Amino acid sequence: METTTRLKKPEAMLFDMDGTLFQTETLLLPAYHKMFDRLRTEGIYTGETPPESLVLSTLGMILDDIWKTVLPDLDAEGRNRANEIMLELEVEGLQSGNTKLYPQVKETLQALKSQGVKLFVASNGVEHYVKGVAHAHDIYSLFDGVYSAGEYKTRTKVDLVHRLLTDHNIQSAWMVGDRSSDVEAGKKNGQTVIGCEYAGFGNHSELQGSDTIIHSFDQLLKLYEEAK
Repeated sequence: METTTRLKKPEAMLFDMDGTLFQTETLLLPAYHKMFDRLRTEGIYTGETPPESLVLSTLGMILDDIWKTVLPDLDAEGRNRANEIMLELEVEGLQSGNTKLYPQVKETLQALKSQGVKLFVASNGVEHYVKGVAHAHDIYSLFDGVYSAGEYKTRTKVDLVHRLLTDHNIQSAWMVGDRSSDVEAGKKNGQTVIGCEYAGFGNHSELQGSDTIIHSFDQLLKLYEEAK
């Protein structure tokens, strides 16, 4: 762990989903390749499948920005079709039972909840996907709320986190995530940020401004126990 300041115990923890709780590539990459096969079959897309690194680099973005990055030459209708196919394939993937959370995620969440910490998800993903991942991995019931940009129509994670904090009258929280959008969301809402550097999607510079950086999810429990 890399700690820059003494942490205070929060009343709540807010978690990003992709790259923080969920090993997104276990679902995303198989669906990604199948989606482009479908787009080519339907005559919507004719090129090669863009590299996996491109779609992985978009994790944490809102949906519109993801498709503008991955499919910059398609019109809105084409992007909407790509999104429909992707969601369909992701549902199939979650039902397959072949996707994974990061090690010790469920156990750590259970331990934090048992100590009275309120737990939330704050994700830029679409509602069906974010809640689907939580249900598929039997962690949905651990959360006091599952917030997504898709459900609340927020343009930034700053806005989403503000909505969450206001809805639940939370004064002190740790924002836990792996991207710069998580750092921004926590800091602009006056909260502590725990940067997660184990997914490998972003780079170290994205987590600048975090109060602490962890290299495995279960380190979060020790941080909480040592906080004053």
